[in-house]
Amino acid sequence: MNKVEVQARSILNDLEFGKGHILDLGHPLLNRFADSFVKAAGIGAIQSMSREAYFTAIEGGTVVDKSNCAPEIPGAKKHPFHELRGETNQKSLEAMVKRTGKESLQWGLAAGVYSSLTYGLKEARGAHDWKNSAVAGALTGVALALTADSSSHEQVVQCAITGAAISTPPLIS
Repeated sequence: MNKVEVQARSILNDLEFGKGHILDLGHPLLNRFADSFVKAAGIGAIQSMSREAYFTAIEGGTVVDKSNCAPEIPGAKKHPFHELRGETNQKSLEAMVKRTGKESLQWGLAAGVYSSLTYGLKEARGAHDWKNSAVAGALTGVALALTADSSSHEQVVQCAITGAAISTPPLIS
């Protein structure tokens, strides 16, 4: 075996795809965070790009029948990528990549924080129950609210309550 084959095999062994984690960082808590972060960040990027494709198709070329659409929400942005309009292709691409990267980071952060907190609370308390999920959901909601462009006290509290409410019901028996 030559040196390149040995290095390639050692990299594949380090990734440990067969053991359920993308990376082995040496501690189960870190492994859960990294695994959740990478998977959710990928989903966030796909979601962001598909939303951009949708708005481009709707607002782009053809006339769309809006009679069956839901009423518009006052104050809501009609197009989340408003930076992409009327610019050169280079600026449009840069704005889209920046927005997609930010959303990927937010999705990864949410998944990593939630997964790590549920694991840590389970280890600390010795039980996996709805209380752990509620606390993890609330703290994840706070983390997401703080990544928003402008977050007020009310938004942080609302996101904490929403995070706890979303994460708890599956575990209540």
